[in-house]
Amino acid sequence: MKLIDLNRDGGIGANSLFVQIGELKILIDCGLNPKKAGRLATPDLTPLRGQKLDLIIITHCHLDHIGSLPVVMREHPDTPVIMTQSSRMLIERMLHNSSNVMVRQKEEANIPEYPLFTHEDIDRCSPRMTGLAFGHAKKFNNAKDEVTIIFHQAGHVAGAAGIEIHHKHRAIFFTGDVLFENQRTLNGAKFPAGHFDTIVTETTRGTTERPASKSRLAEVNRLIVSINDTINRGGSFLLPVFALGRMQEVLAIIHDARKFGKLIDFPIYASGLGMDLADYFDEITRKLKHTNFTRSIIKDLKLKPTPRKLIPGEDPQKNALYIISSGMLVERTPSYTLASGLAGHARNTIGFVGYCDPDTPGGQLLESKPGDSFLFAAANVKTKIKAHIERFELSGHADREELLEFSVQATPRSIVLTHGDPPARAWFATELAKQLPKAKILDPIPLKTYQV
Repeated sequence: MKLIDLNRDGGIGANSLFVQIGELKILIDCGLNPKKAGRLATPDLTPLRGQKLDLIIITHCHLDHIGSLPVVMREHPDTPVIMTQSSRMLIERMLHNSSNVMVRQKEEANIPEYPLFTHEDIDRCSPRMTGLAFGHAKKFNNAKDEVTIIFHQAGHVAGAAGIEIHHKHRAIFFTGDVLFENQRTLNGAKFPAGHFDTIVTETTRGTTERPASKSRLAEVNRLIVSINDTINRGGSFLLPVFALGRMQEVLAIIHDARKFGKLIDFPIYASGLGMDLADYFDEITRKLKHTNFTRSIIKDLKLKPTPRKLIPGEDPQKNALYIISSGMLVERTPSYTLASGLAGHARNTIGFVGYCDPDTPGGQLLESKPGDSFLFAAANVKTKIKAHIERFELSGHADREELLEFSVQATPRSIVLTHGDPPARAWFATELAKQLPKAKILDPIPLKTYQV
């Protein structure tokens, strides 16, 4: 197998792998880097020029994996795209929202290259996208060669898949983004045990060691206690969340806590794309049984829409819970604006429940200490951190030990490290070398061709 990482900055961002298996040329994901703008936010598609791309595979519908898909589909107008059935139900809504965001960013941040694609582009791409069932073996071929592809449930988010590919006598497995634990809205990953010649694994949580005392249930309970404490002292609690997956999971957790009398009474504000996606989750639950989320959760919680005009640096003082995007407090998002007003008051709490890139405002806020000055540059607000800043270990990504165990049991000849910051990949490289001394461990340099 030949492999090129097209994510021009490496790490986690515009995730995209170009692989050649036998005589078939396959692109796995084509994301958008949330920290970049314009063409620099896309994968570097230069290696695809002049190539006949046989197939595009989508692991799941987070924008760092699909945000540039219409761009590559426009440049390769005959290439089919496959994904799971749940992802097929979600992908167009995610892409249309992304186009809207880029139009807004073009005006707000003066990015002349935006939007990278239009609603019409998405509509033209749509007929080439196909959803496949989990566990169903599907053959794909060109005039010279053939592979068999099987999607396996990867947890993480609705529709997420690990990809098993067979070519002649060789078996390859791409984990995609994976979570082995069950979530409230989604069952955990179900990956096949046994040998694979090559494993391509995510490494997101390579620097995070989960203490034995920290179970997911314990973290949920700690979150509920923290919310109650914040409300009781007259403050507000901000939960920045990703619209796809995290918002629905948090709503389900809050719903259960209130249903069983663990939460005191207070208003809950939520709005935006995550609320729209709740309808899709409801449909996926009813039609495919792949999720455990229904619209009744929203009705029971009596959610209020987030105030439309959040003022930078101003605390609305609603004594409420806010569940809004973006999960990393990316500039010019509702959670970023609200955080700029909440952070300077000791009565408030800002709690993170998912991955935060260290270079984003969310990642920087997590590294700050009480009393530090913090600049919300895009909001033109500088404040001293007085609010409680908390991290709750409710990540949508597997613990590093679980991924290590999966790779080791597969006894692969080679392992490729993806989707992780350099220190996270370094941990995996070291531990894998200890446990699989005969395996080739590869941490690919962006845009370099490797024979795996």
